Amino acid sequence: MEPSIAEENVPEVGTAYVVCSMSDIPSQRARGFELMKVEDGVEKPFNLIVVRWGRQVFGYVNLCPHDGVKLDWERNQFLDPNGIRLMCGKHGALFELGTGVCVDGPCKGRSLTSVALSVIDNDICVTGVTLAEEVEDEDEEITSCSDEGGGV
Repeated sequence: MEPSIAEENVPEVGTAYVVCSMSDIPSQRARGFELMKVEDGVEKPFNLIVVRWGRQVFGYVNLCPHDGVKLDWERNQFLDPNGIRLMCGKHGALFELGTGVCVDGPCKGRSLTSVALSVIDNDICVTGVTLAEEVEDEDEEITSCSDEGGGV
């Protein structure tokens, strides 16, 4: 699913881009998304990790603070063997799910870069960044986020 921009601004979070539905990520799992963001008019890669824990969602840039590699050692394999922390597949650093703080490994005390997420109408939306969008066909509908449905 490609991200899409909300047709209306949500006052609490600003512009919200739909990344996926809550049902696309099972509870107590994480999923990676390879998106593009716009900074100073230039499109740049934006690799996002979304962690779902019940109705809560946490977002982080998929980049280890130790040496700048992606965390997933295999596609969408972000959690440690116990399923309670994010783990860097390269060197085993462990990060708290809710804070992104490294609790063990070579980058202990450092943190993943958090990404603001909201749950709007049962969709997980990224806020606080401008995502690049693919041009939609005129017949396609743009998925939008409204301010209903509650956030995290």
